[in-house]
Amino acid sequence: MDSSVPPRPTEPRIRRRDRHGRGMRGPVAPPQVPLSASRADTFRDLVLDSVERLERRFPQLVDVEFLVMEVPPDVREDTVPLGGSVPAKKDGPARVVVYRRPVEIRTKSREERATLVHEVVVEQVADLLGLSPESVDPRYGQD
Repeated sequence: MDSSVPPRPTEPRIRRRDRHGRGMRGPVAPPQVPLSASRADTFRDLVLDSVERLERRFPQLVDVEFLVMEVPPDVREDTVPLGGSVPAKKDGPARVVVYRRPVEIRTKSREERATLVHEVVVEQVADLLGLSPESVDPRYGQD
């Protein structure tokens, strides 16, 4: 008579229920709900919305690269920039950068943030094109 113990499985079991017999919990919010978007994703969407508004008036902005960075690199001034622009070079396209953290710190609501992001993008595009911000967006500074 063999009274051996059956071998233990080497792979972990997949749990289909928690310890109280209920099913495993799902995500807190489905992916299509804005709650599941991160702050960085929401900020990036604000920048893209602003760029789309400007591209309708200035088709040459298609060649400009728009970036979002967390913070400006190596700040040595008393003021922290909200954005920056770099003209096109032979090895790369023109770039506009919006710094997320300084913009977020200066705004309290999503509407304020959207307005400030648009103003920063307009200012940087105006700098690249050699125009005034009011000529890039006639509503600049009015919101």
